[in-house]
Amino acid sequence: MGIRNATRALIIEKNKILLNKNQNSIGYRYPDLPNGMIYYDLPGGGQNQYETLEEAVKRECLEETGYYINIERLAAIYEDISLNEKFRTEYEQYAHKVHFLFLCHLTGDSAKLSEEKDLDMLESEWVDIEDIRKIPLYPQIIKLNFDLVLKSNNTLYLGSERV
Repeated sequence: MGIRNATRALIIEKNKILLNKNQNSIGYRYPDLPNGMIYYDLPGGGQNQYETLEEAVKRECLEETGYYINIERLAAIYEDISLNEKFRTEYEQYAHKVHFLFLCHLTGDSAKLSEEKDLDMLESEWVDIEDIRKIPLYPQIIKLNFDLVLKSNNTLYLGSERV
């Protein structure tokens, strides 16, 4: 099993954050979530071979949300490791990821229809930053460190989350 790099974007505009709204359908990616439960995560995804991290986060945001972004800075790094054997077997390439979280803003170019949605993804949605604590935002390591990531001017290592 290899370790995969992945990117995530904190896209903030006018005190709102752009999140992907998902419905848990595979039931074992997040074992604590009931099948059919609505949850949110940050736009982003895996880095392709020969692609820089910055190129990956821009591509993933365009594919998933339809928005073009500018990167302000690398805000945090964290990893997630799946403990679920079924997930590890069926999705080996996604079972251990190191995530690079970028603070981003929209470019001002007009949005287009999203080209690609992840397995559980329903749509992208702008959410008030004040509501982050009230919604089921995954992974938990992001929700728990959200304010710290936004307030820090340094790149933070958030640690590891085992799900």
